[in-house]
Amino acid sequence: MKKILMGHNFKREGFASLEGKFDIIYPQNKMFTKEEVIERIADIDVFVPNFSFQTNAEIIDAAKKLRLIANFGVGYNNIDTEYAASKGIAVTNTPQSVLEPTAELCFALMMATARKIAYYNHKLHSGVRLDWGIYGDLGMPLYGQTLGIYGMGRIGQAVARRAVASGMKIIYHNRHQLPKDIEDKYNARYVDFDTLLEESDIVSLNAPATAETYHLMGEQEFKQMKSTAILINTARGQLVDDKALAAALKTGEIYAAGLDVFEKEPKILPELLELDSAILTPHAGTGTYAARLDMTLEVARNIINFYEGGQIDRVN
Repeated sequence: MKKILMGHNFKREGFASLEGKFDIIYPQNKMFTKEEVIERIADIDVFVPNFSFQTNAEIIDAAKKLRLIANFGVGYNNIDTEYAASKGIAVTNTPQSVLEPTAELCFALMMATARKIAYYNHKLHSGVRLDWGIYGDLGMPLYGQTLGIYGMGRIGQAVARRAVASGMKIIYHNRHQLPKDIEDKYNARYVDFDTLLEESDIVSLNAPATAETYHLMGEQEFKQMKSTAILINTARGQLVDDKALAAALKTGEIYAAGLDVFEKEPKILPELLELDSAILTPHAGTGTYAARLDMTLEVARNIINFYEGGQIDRVN
């Protein structure tokens, strides 16, 4: 019987389809450490890491029978996919199950920043006096505003669908322009990156972490944005220079930011924690039980289909 090593102590419910077909090894605690994985992986056929577990060459070299790394998550920058491919190891991810919940949180962060929901809530709970007057502590609208989406893939389009329903205008930037029928669906306009920064009232990052997107948003990019603009990042922390962002928020170069991901998470830059204009969530894009269950079901499907010849979400 082929062996699966679960890097995290996932809920068993989503892996019911694997029971009896595979020998499944779970950690006794929350997760296996790197050292524990290296110690156990020599005779493992499938490894299932959490999206934050770094699966590098050292781990891959310790695996003598490994055929599949079935990542629990859509982002796979935690895995050395090229090295895995060179060793004949397939890598899969979970693009379907993360789609709607991530887009949902992205839009929630837009609402929380633009309409100052998190700010108001924090101040009221803290007993801080707010200006309840007609012109006191005003937020920004979403209706009629221009949303600039960097990365108009499946999640970007799910964000666009919500934005269109709220009366927003859509511009976007990708490496390649989308087909006209998809653009027409969202009345979206393809623009270059500079135009995206200059015209957007809200910039939403929905692209993977790559060498090309590292520190996509830095000091120069914040200078190009409107002083009333908002940055939303539910993609990967590496896309944003957190120090440059904190400086831009502090000096008022941009209005606010909604962040679900950070450069060095779970550590957060202290300057961001001090700013009311930075609305922060703990990488919770898929942070519902339903989404986590769907992710485990998708991992299980990838594993079964890999061995039975079905379709898999291969990324290398």
